[in-house]
Amino acid sequence: MNLNERIATARGTRKAHLVVKHARIFHLTTGEFEQADIAIDSAGVIAGVGNGYSGDLELDATGLTAVPGFIDAHVHIESSLMTPGEFERCVLQHGVTTVACDPHELANVVGTSAFEYYFTCAEKLTMTLLVRLSSCVPATQLETSGASITADDLALWHERYPNAALAELMNVPGVLFQDDELLKKIALFDKIDGHCPLLSGNDLNAYLSVGVRNDHECSTLAEAQEKLRRGLYLFLREGSAARNLDTLLPLLTLENSPFLAFCTDDRNPLDLEEMGHIDGIIARAIAQGIPPLVAYRVASWSAAHALGLSDRGLIAPGMRADIVLLSDLERCKVKNVLVHGRPAIGITYAHGTLPKPDGFRNTVHCKEMTAEDFRQTRSTAPVPVIGVRDGDLVTDFLELPPTSEDVLPVAVIERHGKNGNLAQGHVRGFGLKKGAIASSIGHDSHNLCVVGTNPEDMAVAINALRKSQGGFAAACDGEVAALVPLPFAGLFSDKPAETIAAQLRHLRKTVQEFGCTLKEPFLQMAFLPLPVIPHLKLTDLGLVDVDRFELV
Repeated sequence: MNLNERIATARGTRKAHLVVKHARIFHLTTGEFEQADIAIDSAGVIAGVGNGYSGDLELDATGLTAVPGFIDAHVHIESSLMTPGEFERCVLQHGVTTVACDPHELANVVGTSAFEYYFTCAEKLTMTLLVRLSSCVPATQLETSGASITADDLALWHERYPNAALAELMNVPGVLFQDDELLKKIALFDKIDGHCPLLSGNDLNAYLSVGVRNDHECSTLAEAQEKLRRGLYLFLREGSAARNLDTLLPLLTLENSPFLAFCTDDRNPLDLEEMGHIDGIIARAIAQGIPPLVAYRVASWSAAHALGLSDRGLIAPGMRADIVLLSDLERCKVKNVLVHGRPAIGITYAHGTLPKPDGFRNTVHCKEMTAEDFRQTRSTAPVPVIGVRDGDLVTDFLELPPTSEDVLPVAVIERHGKNGNLAQGHVRGFGLKKGAIASSIGHDSHNLCVVGTNPEDMAVAINALRKSQGGFAAACDGEVAALVPLPFAGLFSDKPAETIAAQLRHLRKTVQEFGCTLKEPFLQMAFLPLPVIPHLKLTDLGLVDVDRFELV
């Protein structure tokens, strides 16, 4: 950092490295607009805001509004189905310049090599990638994961990366019942991300008392309001699987805005294409009556503070020059993006070649399945049924006869080559009239999951994933009707976003022809095996009553 250069640039006695000329600056401190230049030094920091600055490079922003770069406060890049470099290429176009990433999807399959991969990528990407250290690998003892990360493992990684936070603390029962190993992990960190869906009362107090400071799992307004009163930063989630923005819109007030941020958790290339990213969330909020000052503050300055980043979130002297230039403020139309004072759209991993994920191939290890593996006795007696809510990760604990309308068989198959478990149950809400769908993405242990109308197609769908080494499959009449291969850890692809989006579009159309009524059936299915979100789930060990935290 050359402070002499910066001071001289700010005073106008030295040319700036870059000047954004004639911008209409939207100040997130006061909500005012100012027509001015933005002078940026060679370190990518804003030296001055005002008129008459000149630079070695000048960018004409006439007619454009300047706002700080957007922040995704919590995301799993693996769940975008893309490599980090391809993810960056996509989100930079939407004004996202900082991302907080938890690699626990990959870590649950391959262990701490996931940390190595993401930290190495973070050093080379153009945007800021804040890598968290995954707290729950496996998420619980009620499932079989591909790896296990202990407190001793985390201690070594935290020593290497002391600024890394402990990623989402999913094992709420482990906190409440004072699991020794989990408490050892917690004690290592002073920054801890939360994950506590529907937690309330004294249990919420106990959970927060260990140092948790944020949560992205609110699905009701009352839940969010209680958590705000308890001092949590709330990350309002609008992703591909869980979409909570509409429910939580009343929280978006000027008074609450310092304690809110936006996050996606996951957003696939097709949704990026159709809905945008943080820019799309901002536009939707404003369209539904949220003041622009609130929407843009939550998207940048508030998120920065929630993540402990005091160097960004405002267009002001001394701040990192992460700047988005908009052609339309209310519709959040991104025209150009600067990251650390450099134009960024169309540029990815400018500091070197990213590591290849080839070491994450060949992770699906299960036997070839037959229809007999999925055949169930269809009695008329009530059984536990997982009730899926469209756009919500919370499921209902129903008791219905298996012959009831829209009740279908579901199975989870252990795929890490450890025990070959196969557990079966029933689910309602998919609406399938024919065929079967299967996925190798099953949070968080990522065993194979299949839902179908008949055992023959269920076997075909699973075997398609076995052959492709992961992905999404749809089968009907004994044939594979659609397939999205995800050969890296069964979680993501190295194809361009446009290719993955086209594959997803064909898959969506195929499954709709099967009669499916869910907007995102594969992403909803991915959360059927996650035993930390209420109320009833299915892992490779069997049905889990999440409220009681035990196998049914």
